[in-house]
Amino acid sequence: MKQLSTRRVTGFLLLMGGLGLRPAAAQQLGGRTVFPFLDLPPSAHLAALGGMSVSARTDDPTMLYGNPALLNADMDGRLALSYVAYLADIKQSTAAYVFNTEKAGRFGVGVTYLNYGSFESYDPAGNSLGTFSVNEYTVGVTDSYTKGKFTFGATTKLAVSSIAGSRSLAGVADAGVVYKHPTADFTAGLAVKNAGYQFSPYPGTERGPLPLDVQIGATVKPEHMPLRFSLTAHHLQQWDIQYLDPNARGQLDASGNEKKATKSFGDNLARHFTASAALILGKGFQLRAAYNHLQRRELRLENTSGSAGLSFGVMLKISTFQIDYTHATLQAAGSSEYFTISRNLNSLFKKKEAQ
Repeated sequence: MKQLSTRRVTGFLLLMGGLGLRPAAAQQLGGRTVFPFLDLPPSAHLAALGGMSVSARTDDPTMLYGNPALLNADMDGRLALSYVAYLADIKQSTAAYVFNTEKAGRFGVGVTYLNYGSFESYDPAGNSLGTFSVNEYTVGVTDSYTKGKFTFGATTKLAVSSIAGSRSLAGVADAGVVYKHPTADFTAGLAVKNAGYQFSPYPGTERGPLPLDVQIGATVKPEHMPLRFSLTAHHLQQWDIQYLDPNARGQLDASGNEKKATKSFGDNLARHFTASAALILGKGFQLRAAYNHLQRRELRLENTSGSAGLSFGVMLKISTFQIDYTHATLQAAGSSEYFTISRNLNSLFKKKEAQ
């Protein structure tokens, strides 16, 4: 166990302050939420779509984290394993598997584990008390039902947050619906995510709200074009999610007077949308790119935004395996790398039985 470094402290604060707790926007999104890691995309595919998607219907089991109604027959028997390297030593791992039963129907199961590394503990006098760990995880089950052109889905999850042996528990639920056009390559989705209740807060703290998010979106691939576009609107339960730092310095006018920034309708509207595109170069190769305006505005530095809010990904199929990789820029301080590998286990078992 090594002593906490400055780089790990910086990474922890950036991840929790920017991607998770979002203290700036929290004043507009209903206060500081608990279990903010529920907002983090757990896989390369979701990260390549700007961190969220309620309508991208594929055979990737990790898309259940985007919308439980995306559970479909193409996922049957598929196992996906994901790994995310954030700043410093912060790591996230996810496993998702979908199976179909003859009597009970189709189910998806998922486990996500986020580890922030080890930290040095001190008493009030400054004496070292050793190290402690910080980690969070969820275990969830997803079910779906298809009726005609619509698929309805729901996920129930147990969320656990642990700091130095103390734990907080919460019950979380996601629900959604997906419409699939019968002939065209077009899907639309609606999801209510992270609804639930904190069963037990940390000692000495009060219960807090979970990061509720209502999302709606659509995905379309124009005929005869190798491109698939997705647009997702999020945080629809609250219009004003624009935050202006009262301590930020304003620009000086011609008279030398400081003019503070003001809220604008256009910027607030743009913060509600995430857009992505995928270039399809055959069944086994895709290039992906996305832009998340809310993330860009929240994670920008005082003098520059850099490439914050942008993500770039690639999907490659090799034999029976599918490999997804995404590079997502947090801000000038660093970026995150997402890796996902998936395979259909049903075909593997059938080959063994045939032998």
